[in-house]
Amino acid sequence: MQIRPFRPGDEPALFAVFHSAVHGLASTNYTPEQIQAWAPQDLDRNIWGKRMQDIQPFVVEASDEIAAYADVQPSGYIDHFFVAAAYARRGVGSMLMAHIHIVAREQDIPALTSDVSRTAQPFFEKFDFVIVEQRLPVIRGVPIPNALMRKELTPLPSIERASPGKPGITSHVKR
Repeated sequence: MQIRPFRPGDEPALFAVFHSAVHGLASTNYTPEQIQAWAPQDLDRNIWGKRMQDIQPFVVEASDEIAAYADVQPSGYIDHFFVAAAYARRGVGSMLMAHIHIVAREQDIPALTSDVSRTAQPFFEKFDFVIVEQRLPVIRGVPIPNALMRKELTPLPSIERASPGKPGITSHVKR
């Protein structure tokens, strides 16, 4: 498995991961009506494509297919974090979360936040995220509960920062 940056053309595969994660994993914590509102099959692909281009996620490839994706914005907000159902509980999410932590520290982001589904909350808690607030956003007219979660990051000492030609912590993204 490898992590790489988003590339134009990834949008359909990222939608497949998103749809699989919501319908195959989150369905244990949400009603069919909530799942359908959250991840409808007929979601406008132009809107989806623009969203992926805007957030520029990291993509996990396994056996020449996209298994997962996530992003971290300059503010520290993780907008999307999804693992395809077929790759759940195989270390893909942990690898992706570790990558997000490396990138956040390299960019001096002081904290990570995300609106996290009920299904993903235990996973985020394993990485020391804490619930700040329970929320009830309405998507396509249907309330879908989640929680704002946050993790404070400890800055890296300057000697450990990666720089070209010098040893240090480096990310796994192939550019």
